[in-house]
Amino acid sequence: MSNERLRSALLARSMTVQSLADAIDVNPKTVERWITQGKVPYRRHQYATAAALQVDVTMLWDDSRTQDSAADMSKAEIVTVYPHRHTVPSTLWREMCERATKRIDILVYAGIYLAEDPHFFSTLKAKSESGVRIRVLMGDPECDAVIRRGIDEGHRIMGGKIRNALVNYQPLFTSHPEIEFRLHDTVLYNSIYLADDEMLANTHVYGIGAYMAPVFHLRRLPRGGLFDTFANSVQQTWEGARPVTERDITGA
Repeated sequence: MSNERLRSALLARSMTVQSLADAIDVNPKTVERWITQGKVPYRRHQYATAAALQVDVTMLWDDSRTQDSAADMSKAEIVTVYPHRHTVPSTLWREMCERATKRIDILVYAGIYLAEDPHFFSTLKAKSESGVRIRVLMGDPECDAVIRRGIDEGHRIMGGKIRNALVNYQPLFTSHPEIEFRLHDTVLYNSIYLADDEMLANTHVYGIGAYMAPVFHLRRLPRGGLFDTFANSVQQTWEGARPVTERDITGA
């Protein structure tokens, strides 16, 4: 039996089988079977489809598996887990930013590897010019949390790494003042890279640098909760942060 509710939801959103398949990263023939044969997709694909079509999942499928607990919903928001940050595809963050239409948030201590990527800078400039709100939160070079994190990673140069990153960002301060930079003194348990409803959450682990720690690739789903838990921490940190000064950059 065909799934006419799914077909109608596609039409209502002016989407095709191909565009839905692209949005949720499945084969178009698979989507076609969901519609024409009434096949019930895996739970993860159910919620991804509902999110893409902006409807409640129970509108599309009556399958009992849709009656999930909050824990199951949160698990469905995990796209993948990378064992180390250095195993994350080098283009993923830039691609996430390119897909953003509303906001880009970066919450780090230093994030020096981004501050050294000219392609990333070009992406930020282009997205800012298109109206995307961009906020970059970095650690206060002289705060206790930054000093402590450096010691936890086995060095005492975190403040210097932050200043180097700020120097690299200076052209953005001048050419694109609408890109907002602030410094925080918060103890971070994760570095967070957020673009609309996608996120990379890089955990902080005692004794190793963040580049060696796991990274969660998350995508917000209705009633999921996990994504919003991380996103809310970005907002709270932003509200307690302060603007960047010349002294923060030069150290003098």
